[in-house]
Amino acid sequence: MAGAAFALGVGGPAVLAPLSAHGDVTPQPVDTSKLPDIGAAWLKANPYRGNADAIKIGQSAYGQNCARCHGLDAISGGIAPDLRYLDKDDAGDEWFIQRFQHGSARDGKVYMPPMGEALGQKAGWAIRSWLDTKYDG
Repeated sequence: MAGAAFALGVGGPAVLAPLSAHGDVTPQPVDTSKLPDIGAAWLKANPYRGNADAIKIGQSAYGQNCARCHGLDAISGGIAPDLRYLDKDDAGDEWFIQRFQHGSARDGKVYMPPMGEALGQKAGWAIRSWLDTKYDG
């Protein structure tokens, strides 16, 4: 919320302080060097499903890049969709990677920034691998 503020004041004059809904949304780098190469073309199915390294990398990448909107441990607080309910396995892969790659916008408002170019396909599939372990559908 650009320009939003809230008042602080306990027993004294109120002080306006800036309010930031999401904090720093600069994508944080993800080290995917332990994952097998998958090429440059974006895949439609997760090549790392069940890969223990991918799950560990995905958990960290999610915490650094996704949790501020989608919630800790993939449990949304209402700002963005709760990712535990994504279709599991191949059924949800294509939707997930399209949203990861291109983001989401409606009526000129960005609801999710595109993360594909910033983080890369390997990081996206690692995050998806970890989300598969959180499925609650």
